[in-house]
Amino acid sequence: MENLFINRFMHMFQSSWSDFADFEKIFVKISNTISERVMNHWQEDLMFGYQFLNGCNPVLIQRCTKLPEKLPVTTEMVECSLERQLTLEQEIEQGNIFIVDFELLDGIDANKTDPCTLQFLAAPICLLYKNLANKIVPIAIQLNQVPGEENPIFLPSDAKYDWLLAKIWVRSSDFHVHQTITHLLRTHLVSEVFGIAMYRQLPAVHPIFKLLVAHVRFTIAINTKAREQLICEYGLFDKANATGGGGHVQMVQKAMQDLTYPSLCFPEAIKARGMDSTEDIPYYFYRDDGLLVWEAIKTFTAEVVGIYYESDQVVVEDQELQDFVRDVYVYGMRGRKASGFPKSIKTREQLCEYLTVVIFTASAQHAAVNFSQVGKARYDWCSWIPNAPPTMRAPPPTAKGVVTVEQIVDMLPDRGRSCWHLGAVWALSQFQENELFLGMYPEEHFIEKPVKEAMARFRKNLNAIVSVIAERNKNKKLPYYYMSPDRIPNSVAI
Repeated sequence: MENLFINRFMHMFQSSWSDFADFEKIFVKISNTISERVMNHWQEDLMFGYQFLNGCNPVLIQRCTKLPEKLPVTTEMVECSLERQLTLEQEIEQGNIFIVDFELLDGIDANKTDPCTLQFLAAPICLLYKNLANKIVPIAIQLNQVPGEENPIFLPSDAKYDWLLAKIWVRSSDFHVHQTITHLLRTHLVSEVFGIAMYRQLPAVHPIFKLLVAHVRFTIAINTKAREQLICEYGLFDKANATGGGGHVQMVQKAMQDLTYPSLCFPEAIKARGMDSTEDIPYYFYRDDGLLVWEAIKTFTAEVVGIYYESDQVVVEDQELQDFVRDVYVYGMRGRKASGFPKSIKTREQLCEYLTVVIFTASAQHAAVNFSQVGKARYDWCSWIPNAPPTMRAPPPTAKGVVTVEQIVDMLPDRGRSCWHLGAVWALSQFQENELFLGMYPEEHFIEKPVKEAMARFRKNLNAIVSVIAERNKNKKLPYYYMSPDRIPNSVAI
């Protein structure tokens, strides 16, 4: 926080900012193109929709195939947003409607660790529309799960500050799910499970140990730090976040039901959300780059597996490997059959996919939700606090037409929590010194020539992806570099 020159605001810890422009006082001079663009355009529907595709948390949006009963939106409500002269039902049939449901937050206890400041959570449902320019924009927001008079559906046609506040609530909810589930649970904690199982079950001379050890580097250490300083009692979550004080633990426990093996298989996860069509959804760079990196990793693991396992039978008979896989299932996933994690691996193809899941989760997936081209993904999207409020200090509105800009500013984080938040997202999104990026294996655990050749081919494939992404990003106002291999650390290390 001293590095960011924001400690001078701490003496006014619980006082509110005066207006949106006030947040610029802690908007640090290391800001970059994306963070400045967010500051200038955060109130716009296009910027709001874009973030579900290529922001910090690009994993929630899904194609809406049927309107849920709990979201009673009608064509009449959203008519002014629909550009194709079709009914809402027809737009759904044509695949132009998308949905983001924050049901996970329903029933989560808001932070009560500070008796002087009430904090609040919501569980919004957001309906989005692909317009004629193929851009995703919001068309309806309900701030809680049960419809009713005191839970109105907010629309772009509503009063300016009604609609803005509804979007802010969605952005705040997205921040909570991103921090605790997408980032903490589904990259940090999952990678730790793989790491501990590897150290327990695979000797250092085992080829799978040699392959994976670079991808669990520092993970147990950084997660220990997190448990000691971030997610512990009186840690940073308690200080700055509405999910502190135990809410984040409830979220992780709830989200474990959806932590499945198929959901960690990148192509399957994209397809399950109906987001796999590049023609229908052309600006989903998280998907496009992720698939390229997934295939490069899978090709590499297939080569390594082919070198050491000449048949499926050799895989089945490798007891140390089977113990590793079983350890993940029994201890990491608590033996839950519904998790879809294999108890054993019977084929070379299965093994190749499993290793790809381990490496991709620790490297590309973590990079996508934690870094950008200058190592500050969350700094890009979260440094402008109204775009990602870590807490809200008043409950969601229960009626339309009553919201003022002053009320919105009073709901947003106070000066102290804003400073804690900014200090945290800056610190947590820095690369390690001497960071090792995907494809870099300087410790040379392998001495066999065929593996070294496979590594060289892997690096060549990754370099080709770097070129593709760099070319795509030329002249883009919002470049997407988060999954460029030269910016993907090997492991979850921060």
